[in-house]
Amino acid sequence: MPRYLLSTHSATGGATREPMTEEQMQKAWAPIQALEADMKSAGAWVFSARLEDPDTATVVRMSGDEIVTMDGPFVEAKEHLAGFYIIETADLDEALGWASKVTRLISSPIEVWPFADTAGG
Repeated sequence: MPRYLLSTHSATGGATREPMTEEQMQKAWAPIQALEADMKSAGAWVFSARLEDPDTATVVRMSGDEIVTMDGPFVEAKEHLAGFYIIETADLDEALGWASKVTRLISSPIEVWPFADTAGG
């Protein structure tokens, strides 16, 4: 079955919000855990993770023949990659269905990317 990356994005800048309390975090996390349980029971879930803020990223690149590391992220943007799911589904429509459920829960854009099939060469 094809695999898809569901990438979640968060906006940077703007108004700073107050940190969530433990109770607020648990309340927000519960529906996400339920959705992941649904993905697992459907056989779609492969892996997921939340990423740290973009200012924690490091970029590794070539400069001539030298390897150079720099503070990240690589792209300066208003939105940044915040987390991801790797899912395995029968087709794109099923992947889009899972992406719709994720975006409804977190109210952030989701990009759906198919993995390239490299098995043949």
